[in-house]
Order: sequence, then structure tokens, then C-alpha cells
Amino acid sequence: MHVLIVKTSSMGDVLHTLPALTDAMQAIPDIRFDWVVEENFAQIPSWHPAVDKVLPVAIRRWRKHWFGSQQREERVLFKRGLQSRDYDVVVDAQGLIKSAALVTRLAKGVKHGQDSRSAREPFASWWYDKRHEINKQQHAVERTRELFAKSLGYEKPATQGDYAIASHFLATLPEDAHQYLVFLHATTRDNKHWPEAHWRELIELVQPTGLRIKLPWGAEHEHQRALRMAEGFDHVEVLPKLTLEQVAQQLAGARAVVSVDTGLSHLTAALDRPNITLFGPTDPGLIGGYGKNQHELRGENGTMQAISADKVMGKLQELL
Repeated sequence: MHVLIVKTSSMGDVLHTLPALTDAMQAIPDIRFDWVVEENFAQIPSWHPAVDKVLPVAIRRWRKHWFGSQQREERVLFKRGLQSRDYDVVVDAQGLIKSAALVTRLAKGVKHGQDSRSAREPFASWWYDKRHEINKQQHAVERTRELFAKSLGYEKPATQGDYAIASHFLATLPEDAHQYLVFLHATTRDNKHWPEAHWRELIELVQPTGLRIKLPWGAEHEHQRALRMAEGFDHVEVLPKLTLEQVAQQLAGARAVVSVDTGLSHLTAALDRPNITLFGPTDPGLIGGYGKNQHELRGENGTMQAISADKVMGKLQELL
């Protein structure tokens, strides 16, 4: 059986889809997947053993210049690649109008997705041949596992979902694996940031443990924050700019991770690394860390400032 997955973004949502593939692989031994995903996250599906082909799409980038000649040409090439295979089943796990109209509709195969009561955008269900009711009052990982089980005809396992990507990185762990911590300090919304002064206080509290601290970053303003956080501390390393796979390698080798609410926190969970995620205004209930050894600290009144460095260090010492 060959199945097409439509799950384009975001990083956390893409990662949350992986356990459903593992369920399907165990229930249907000969199943193989192709996966349509936003170009920025195209490395992630390739880490799963059941994925044959990754089909990068660039809806986010195309929308900026939809009628540009380059964008039109890219869409033609994408459509050609998408329609080069007839699929037994197409599973739209995105549940959005744009993915249903621009991707799922074009694919060849019986199209499955959430019904209008379950999808994030109810109108998306119009493009599906088979519509499934999915309980919204469960974690995003479990919703996707339920959708795959109903679409592919097996019973959803009662056990915790398995991302099945940690083994991909075992052969490429850093030489100093398990001798360092990773602090994931970067996130998109200002009110989800933990104050730099708190980070520096935590860095100082870690110093007596002998563990080093690594600070990854993506954009230049995140690089500058990392440099400010590391200033004056010999046990802190600001990493160079890395690809997503290289960041995953660093996370896979970490003794533990402290993170704000960000996509890389979900990647840490997918790699089965001990992780403390700091939450302020966002509710971790249905979208928080899913996996082994995942811990949450939430600030009183929904503020990140209310989470003290001492409290984080106390939880970190429990993990270490």
C-alpha cells in the first residue's frame, strides 16, 4: 500500500504526525508513504523509516508573489511530481482550506480527512472523499493517530505514540554526547520569551555541575541574544548557524534540554531527550511536549517572567 500524506506545516505539527506513521507501519507491514511538506521542514519526514519520498511545497513563499513567473513554474513542477503516482490513499492531516484546495485536490487517490466538525477549517472537508470524526479533546499527536487509523482501517494502539526518528541520529551523535545541555531560547512571539536575565541566572546555576551549555539560533537577532546570554561564561558555546538536521544531531546528544514554546522543543520530544519546556501565555494541554521525559513549567498569570531560574534549576537537577 502506498499512501500520500499532506501535512505541510508547522514544525511542531509535522513532528506530531510521525507517531501515526509508526502505528500504520506496525499495523500494515508493506505500507509506504510519500509526504507533501513545506520546504523549510522537508528534512523531517525523511528521518522516518516508512517514508519513501518527500515532496516539498512552498505555499508560504508562493503566496508572496503568486503570479510571478518563477512561482508559476515551481507550481507546475510540483503538480507534475504530485500526480506522477496513483496512491491507494491520500490522508490530509492538515485540515486547512489552502492545503485541501492546493494540494489534496490535485492528488490521485481516495482522499481522507477530518469531517467539518473536526477539521481546523471546516470547509476543507469538502475536498475529501472520506470524512472522519476525530475527537478534538486530545493531544494533537493522538488526533492524528486516530485519523490515520480510521483512514487506513486499523485500531489505534492504546500505547504512547512512537516518533521512530531517534535511531536515525545514533550513528552521528556529537563526540561530547551527554556531556552538555541545550538551551532553546528562540521563539516567534515576544510574550513566549523567557527573559535574558533569567537565562543568564540559570547558566550561572548550571556552572558547578561541570556540564557545558550549547545555544543554537536561526535568525541574526537570535544569534545576538545567544551572544549576550553567553557573555562572560566559559562553559557556554554559541553554536554556528546549523541546518535543521544538524540542530537535531545536537539535540539528540544532549544530556537534557531547557526550552521555550517552540518547534525545536517538539523536535527534542521526538528525539526522546529529557526536556523542560517553559510556558507563559500558551496552554500546553493539547499541544505541549509529547513523548518520554517531557516536563512543563508554566508561569503564574500566564507570564514567562514568573518562572524563576531557581525553579527551572530544581527541575533540571531532578532530570540529571
